[in-house]
Amino acid sequence: MTEFKVVEKFISINGEAVRAGELSVFIRFKGCNLRCNYCDTLWACEDGAEYSLMNTEDIYEYIKASGIKNVTLTGGEPMLQEGIGELLQRLGSDTDLRIEVETNGAVPLTDYYRSVPDNVSFTVDYKCTGSGMEKAMYLPNFEGLRSIDTVKFVVSDIIDLDKAAEVIEKYRLSEKCPVYLSAVFGRITPEEIVEYMKDNKLNDIRLQLQMHKYIWPPEMKGV
Repeated sequence: MTEFKVVEKFISINGEAVRAGELSVFIRFKGCNLRCNYCDTLWACEDGAEYSLMNTEDIYEYIKASGIKNVTLTGGEPMLQEGIGELLQRLGSDTDLRIEVETNGAVPLTDYYRSVPDNVSFTVDYKCTGSGMEKAMYLPNFEGLRSIDTVKFVVSDIIDLDKAAEVIEKYRLSEKCPVYLSAVFGRITPEEIVEYMKDNKLNDIRLQLQMHKYIWPPEMKGV
């Protein structure tokens, strides 16, 4: 059975996306194929990051023992983990669970859209110009989106907002699934994003604040 490198596991509120504010049990995996210049979990991507080895059943049993229905798989980049398909099938086989996979937008997802159980959803990032990682985005991911999935644009400035608006329109994203604009903490204010949304008539798009960074210190782990 595959063993996964898990750098954190904890219970907190979901800070983002459709279930923001709800309790979730988090499983954070080691490693990422991107190095966004604003990454708040860079420590989890480093070669020397400490981790525990957990197999599929270990992770499932930890989740069930928590008593929490929402599950957030994050990183790092969870979709790089060898055996992730096996884990998604196992967790998804329990219809009492709702599994959200936070993925960076640089890993192909089309096969997973078709194969995972209906209680497994993906929150797909689009890393805009300000991240330094825009060229790594895998745009075919937008073709197979389901209504249960989410797209999140992480924006640093007006240039990023212009790019987000362009991509949303090109791929008709708001007609496919929920779409969020998420501020890079400390680079752009929520007020600036709201004014942009008003000026550009961004209907069916949602502003997202990272709740956990307002409740706890922005760099705090385990929240």
